[in-house]
Amino acid sequence: MDLREKNAKFSRDAVDAIFFDLDGTLMDTDNQAVESLANKLRRLHMQHPKSMARRLIMASEPSGNTLMTFVDILGLDDALLGFTNRLRRYRGLRNAPDLPIIAGADHMLDQAKEHYTLGVVTTRSQREAALFLEQHNLLSHFDIVVTRETTWRLKPHPAPLRFAAQALSVAPERCIMVGDTTVDMKAARRAGMIAVGVLCGFGMRSNLERAGAHVIIEHTSEIAQLVN
Repeated sequence: MDLREKNAKFSRDAVDAIFFDLDGTLMDTDNQAVESLANKLRRLHMQHPKSMARRLIMASEPSGNTLMTFVDILGLDDALLGFTNRLRRYRGLRNAPDLPIIAGADHMLDQAKEHYTLGVVTTRSQREAALFLEQHNLLSHFDIVVTRETTWRLKPHPAPLRFAAQALSVAPERCIMVGDTTVDMKAARRAGMIAVGVLCGFGMRSNLERAGAHVIIEHTSEIAQLVN
């Protein structure tokens, strides 16, 4: 079956583990960013500020990911950390304890946990990831949480995903990576995993397809229906 086929599904016998990104996939950070920018546009008396804010942020996402990849290659992650934290505050993004969960994601995780090993692979810090998962009572759902401190390289390098699979003794080809950006899709492909893109974040279908997504779904909550 062509994995790009509409309504494609995977057999439970072919999948052992599902890994999730946080921002825009489990964390509802993207709506925060849209609201923050929309408020700034309203002060400029722009028409349709919310839709314009979403378009602007979605258009900037690929270049932002490229910058993070370049910084990662140069080994400048720590130097950039203070800047990215200030940028996050400027964009109106709250710290992890205040972050809402993507609608329906908690119920989906309850279902998925019954059949699969679950993990988080994020560029968030260990502290931020733990605080978010604790806030929503999700720590027990995940057998591994890979953060920016875990491996030397960040997504889209495959190292974080390979680390997660190896730690769980799961073959990469039997793992699904779920994310909303091209970074997630490229990392999954390079690690030999199934790349599933979600459109509830800032990822655009065309960009996710070009990055190699096997399947693209509208919302993270649909994962339970994707794997049966």
